[in-house]
Amino acid sequence: MATIRRFEEIEAWCDARLLAGAVYKRCRMGLLGKDYGLREQMQRAAAATMANIAEGFERRNFDDFSQFLRRARGSCAELRSHLYVALDAELITRPAFDELRELADRVAEKIDAFQRYLKETADS
Repeated sequence: MATIRRFEEIEAWCDARLLAGAVYKRCRMGLLGKDYGLREQMQRAAAATMANIAEGFERRNFDDFSQFLRRARGSCAELRSHLYVALDAELITRPAFDELRELADRVAEKIDAFQRYLKETADS
């Protein structure tokens, strides 16, 4: 964490930003755009993923940061779950679902990798 000076330098945050942008764009389209409840839940989960990474980093405390990364991972999982609801309710197409799920999976993997890196760094 010592070499990272700003949360914008964290790869997981950068990918979470891309995910949030893609979710917001998709939520303006078609039937999903008319389902206000699900749309807002998806947008909140996507925004919370990137916000938790940023907030945790700015706490400048390893334990706090770890907790916020776990929250970010949870928000990302929440978004993936909402994507299934949207797919099953036919509010998004399979290709749109696949695109967003793949982005969410990548964000979750980056968060996991970053958590492992931080733990290894703290243990050494």
